[in-house]
Amino acid sequence: MEQKQILEQLKGLTTETINQDSTNIDIVPTIEKLRIINNEDQKVAAAITDHLPAIADAVDAITIALKNGGRLIYLGAGTSGRLGILDAVECPPTYGVDYNTVVGLIAGGDAAFIKAQEGVEDREDCAIADLQSVNLTQFDIVCGIAASGRTPYVIGGLKHARNVGCKTIAVACNSNSLIGQYADYKIEVSAGAEVVTGSTRMKAGTTQKLILNMLSTATMINLGKTYKNLMVDVKTSNAKLEARAKKIIMEATDVDFETAAYYLQLANNHVKTAIVMILNQVDYATAQSLLQNADGVIRKIIVRNPL
Repeated sequence: MEQKQILEQLKGLTTETINQDSTNIDIVPTIEKLRIINNEDQKVAAAITDHLPAIADAVDAITIALKNGGRLIYLGAGTSGRLGILDAVECPPTYGVDYNTVVGLIAGGDAAFIKAQEGVEDREDCAIADLQSVNLTQFDIVCGIAASGRTPYVIGGLKHARNVGCKTIAVACNSNSLIGQYADYKIEVSAGAEVVTGSTRMKAGTTQKLILNMLSTATMINLGKTYKNLMVDVKTSNAKLEARAKKIIMEATDVDFETAAYYLQLANNHVKTAIVMILNQVDYATAQSLLQNADGVIRKIIVRNPL
């Protein structure tokens, strides 16, 4: 695409327009610079509110895909790609899922996470190769992320995913995005012009982060990865997480620290099993069986009608 064509595309993007409230940010005192940035950041959550139904539809689609053995695969370039990876890598320790359940792909590969790889975001074929490298199947769901909504790498990935038979999601920070044309579920949230014109790592990045938080968190809750608002599938992979696991057991069952520690050990460090053992007064094997029959959802075991 010629530079003039790209320029014409950029002119129509909210993320590339001039923010009239920050035109003097270079000459005001530091505290005023921060007030301007903070005031703009506060617009992000409000901008997402009207798009909650679209996000909910995407969450339900992701939930179905994961229940059927598929994966959630994030796809993006630059900041968008890094945010997808960030969300993906946090799911295993928080919710006990396999590292292959939520996958983050970034244009340029893993090296691009810490150092920009020039030119790769402009190549649709790179996304196809990346998706092929993780053995994309029709059971997966692919979420393309692009602040501008026009990144060729993301467009190429969404096109390929559709050809494979996957459901697709587009997360953009401009309305009527190009990536939205290749998505079954469009989430297009504009929080307005950036404080520094075109610096989409700021408000657009924050918008994307909040949306990805919702997509993965609500999905994991749907899959029974929480009991009430407690992360009962947390992995005890370090001292902090082990302490958190015991605290979760204490909160869920109203036992003391020593009892929580005792049952966590009996449950082979599986928080959810320890909770069921305590609340139902059953042994390890019975608790495991109950959880298996309830698809891992504690509410189905503890109360007849959780609503």
